[in-house]
Amino acid sequence: MNNLEVETKFLMKKYGVNANKSLGQNFLIDKEVIANTIQKANIGKDDLVIEIGPGLGTLTNELVNFAGKVICVELDKKMVEILKDRFLLFDNIEIINEDILKIDLNKIIDENKLERTKIVANLPYYITTPIIMRLLEGKAKFDSITVMVQKEVADRLCAKTGTREAGAITYTVEYYADAKKLFTVPNTSFIPMPGVESEVITLEIRKEKPYDVKNEEKLFKIIKYAFMQRRKTLLNALQNTEVCSNKENLKEVLNNLQIDERIRGEALTLKDFVNISNLL
Repeated sequence: MNNLEVETKFLMKKYGVNANKSLGQNFLIDKEVIANTIQKANIGKDDLVIEIGPGLGTLTNELVNFAGKVICVELDKKMVEILKDRFLLFDNIEIINEDILKIDLNKIIDENKLERTKIVANLPYYITTPIIMRLLEGKAKFDSITVMVQKEVADRLCAKTGTREAGAITYTVEYYADAKKLFTVPNTSFIPMPGVESEVITLEIRKEKPYDVKNEEKLFKIIKYAFMQRRKTLLNALQNTEVCSNKENLKEVLNNLQIDERIRGEALTLKDFVNISNLL
């Protein structure tokens, strides 16, 4: 049993807490994973770090030593009590008992005038996708997202569009960020031990969009419908939807772009979808 595991079990016993399965809680007990995460996120004194779901504060305990300020957004009231108790003497930390899906991140960033803002978190598996989508589509003014997610989810988030591994979220990620896998985290790095491996990934937010898009909302609706029925051809998946009431019109668009009418959405790149959306 390593020192971090001893400390974690002590905190759990002291405060009478167990991992909350409904909130997807698993407590990290691997110091090397924490050190690597902070190093890869390149945390410095000019950085505002927003940590999502800090739990007992294991990662937080190191973040406060490197960042200019750490803001913890924690939904579990019990964990908030522990965090406030644990970091009582630190002047560069703020703890917010709130749902990350509802909070106004731009307001927080504007109130804390540091040079850069970075999201760092061990994300709960059950809500990873909604959080990533909220962060990207909310257009908050942060520079990067460095998070630990389930390995299978990491594969999808970091896949290339137009490949088998890609899903609808892959296209959103590519549009807003440059995604990279950093390192794999074995399930032995947690208590309780999850049934899957994890991966730490980084999303570097693009300063400029990769393509000129006439209507972003329409683009992502087209992608959503294409992947809701990914085994169907794009023509069949989009017909009779709000983005394509006329199948012949879509055929004409595909022909103009020299795209096979029998193609499935999963075979298209982000650029292909942009071209289709712009012409529609």
